[in-house]
Amino acid sequence: MAIGYLASVVLDCDDPGALADFWVQVVGGEIAFRTDEFVAIKTGHIWLATFRVSNYQPPAWPKGQVPKQLHLDVSVTDLDKAQNQALAFGARLPADQPSPDRWRVLLDPAGHPFCLSIQIPEI
Repeated sequence: MAIGYLASVVLDCDDPGALADFWVQVVGGEIAFRTDEFVAIKTGHIWLATFRVSNYQPPAWPKGQVPKQLHLDVSVTDLDKAQNQALAFGARLPADQPSPDRWRVLLDPAGHPFCLSIQIPEI
């Protein structure tokens, strides 16, 4: 028996406000709490937070000095449309795309990899 449930995912970064604003545009929700050091986003399914860390170094994807620590998967119905919207919000598209017909790897403004995927059913 579980002792709890997954309540939040927190992303380290150097600018919590800007990163939270980006993620609100990508996954929706609303800013529930904001300071210069921490921002919490309430979504319909889970909380997502951004947290300032000193000397933040973004992960390198797919290989590099700073390995990927985690990534988020965002379920979408149209990869091209979702990719274009995410890019307009400030995401970046890395050259390495392992399976672009099923998912697209993008980098958020702080360098965290995330995937847009048509393979994950909505909850």
